[in-house]
Amino acid sequence: MIQALYFAFVYMVLMPHALLHDAPAAATISVDLGHPGAAISPQMFGIFFEDINFAADGGLYPELVKNRSFEFNDPLMGWHEIMAVDAKGIVPPKGELDIRTEDPQNATNAHYLRARVYETGYGFYNTGFRGMGIQSGDEYRFSAYVRSNGPKSVRAVVTDTEGHEIGSGQLEGFDGTWKRYETVIRATGTDQHARLNLYVDDKGSVDFDMVSLYPVDTWKRRPNGLRRDLVQLLYDMHPGFIRFPGGCIVEGRRLANRYRWKATVGDIAERKTIVNRWNDELDYRPAPDYFQSFGLGFYEYFQLAEDIGARPLPILNCGMACQFNSSETASVDQLKEYIQDALDLIEFANGPADSPWGKLRAQMGHPAPFHLEMIGVGNEQWGDRYIDRYKLFAAALRQKHPEIRLVAAAGPTPAGEPFDSLWANWRQLHPDFVDEHYYMSPEWFLSNTGRYDHYDRSGPKVFAGEYAAQTSGVAKSDNRNNWRAAISEAAFMTGLERNGDVVQMASYAPLMAHAEAWQWTPDQIWFDNLRSYGTPDYYVQALFATNTGTRIVPVTPRVKSGLYTSGALDERSHELIVKAVNDTGTARAAEIHVAGMGASGNAKVITLASADLNAENSFEHPKAISPESSTAEVRSGTLSVELRPYSVNVYRIAVQ
Repeated sequence: MIQALYFAFVYMVLMPHALLHDAPAAATISVDLGHPGAAISPQMFGIFFEDINFAADGGLYPELVKNRSFEFNDPLMGWHEIMAVDAKGIVPPKGELDIRTEDPQNATNAHYLRARVYETGYGFYNTGFRGMGIQSGDEYRFSAYVRSNGPKSVRAVVTDTEGHEIGSGQLEGFDGTWKRYETVIRATGTDQHARLNLYVDDKGSVDFDMVSLYPVDTWKRRPNGLRRDLVQLLYDMHPGFIRFPGGCIVEGRRLANRYRWKATVGDIAERKTIVNRWNDELDYRPAPDYFQSFGLGFYEYFQLAEDIGARPLPILNCGMACQFNSSETASVDQLKEYIQDALDLIEFANGPADSPWGKLRAQMGHPAPFHLEMIGVGNEQWGDRYIDRYKLFAAALRQKHPEIRLVAAAGPTPAGEPFDSLWANWRQLHPDFVDEHYYMSPEWFLSNTGRYDHYDRSGPKVFAGEYAAQTSGVAKSDNRNNWRAAISEAAFMTGLERNGDVVQMASYAPLMAHAEAWQWTPDQIWFDNLRSYGTPDYYVQALFATNTGTRIVPVTPRVKSGLYTSGALDERSHELIVKAVNDTGTARAAEIHVAGMGASGNAKVITLASADLNAENSFEHPKAISPESSTAEVRSGTLSVELRPYSVNVYRIAVQ
């Protein structure tokens, strides 16, 4: 993603803000079911997840305590003493906080907090991720590793923004050694900016590590589960795949901070916290408190894919840090470690429960394999260094796991160099997929609906791995998730579907953004500490993902006077699926003529529309732009419809 910042000025084409069309005439959309085309990939439309915009910690991974293991660069970030006030002013604290490393709870995350208590009632608090989202009536599991020298208990009190108590619990029974203690707190109030206060009522000292406040009502109520409302939005899309963990997060700004999947599995207390590469990447949105706890790790990603019915697509570091940042590169003789990581990942995902890495998967709770079928080698890399390293990865993986399909990068741009030279190499080296990225203007998407019409049908397949219309410009803070962007993406996606024999996977990016802690716009799903909503872009993606057929069928016209169409046969449900995008401000009559198979009965109609191209969804109006369902009668193989101004329309017609 970030490399696009560097190259965007070369490829962003200055075009008008809207394409002007003459008043459209009535349209005839002809579908030839007598000559069906190539099969459409069952994983055609999926999702791309990257820990940007606080999408993991503070978002999909719903831990409420920030810096729970005291491993941030500032180990006390997020933690503060509770200051009392009397008639004379602020009262000196009754104790002090100290960060220690000797004799830690575990060596991987060696820092821990020591609270020295000089007078009873000493307290301190955690601010959470822009506050803590607490919902009245819900339960939250408060836990910590504790080692006490004197004090017998710790009180946890959750307070709202006014300081009123809305929940409490207690840990007790300490015996002087490191042990994990937990209790469940039931909330009596709602606040999305609550905080967790901890009080020690006895003199002495207490050591704390892995301090956690975690919702009980996670997706499938798993103890280390994911935020339920956000997973529900993903589930409702029925995505064909999920790409993880990114994105530029895979590369790291330096190799020392690259994403290492092995550090993200096993006991969550022993997953090493590191700085997030989006911590200070963008000057206009610095996030000094942005770190990765890896509570959401590769096991949880695989589990999420399984839960939402998507195929997992992990992207692995190929020995290259982000070329936009340091461009640090591991030498060829150092690549054995990187390649072994890929081989071990396949064993972790697919190996028997008695294999070394398969055993760990089983111990974590999943004896059955995760059915990994594909792996990406690098992200947005380019140049001879990347080609050389890809060859080594491919040789090792093809030899030991020929069943695994490989994804190679096409760089950060959709045309020119290094895109052209990379594709020239891929036509010789034959990866299974080539990952193309485009963060471009809405006008670019509208004018490139035929991008894949003339691609080589015998070459590697295309993975449109990252794309989103940029209403203002790449990495601009005022990009909007408005209907202008979303409808342009819909028009472009009809071109992806028409070329389903070439394009076999596609995903919008980025997926999620915290409304108070984002770095990049636009984004598919927005959330705060309690609420979430899908943007118009989300509903476009969901509309295509939930209405994907099994085989391409010829449709004419494909593009004409602001009308964009595609067609597919769904051999599972015996339905013809026609998509029609009206990118004009005028309603237009249309007739869909079906030839080659019998068509009758009532067609199912789904419409996504707004006459206002600047319209957006919001927390207050989360479904201002969302699908509307209706029916229409098919007579003698013809469906007569009216395409609303600026609308995306799906027609499902029963055929024999």
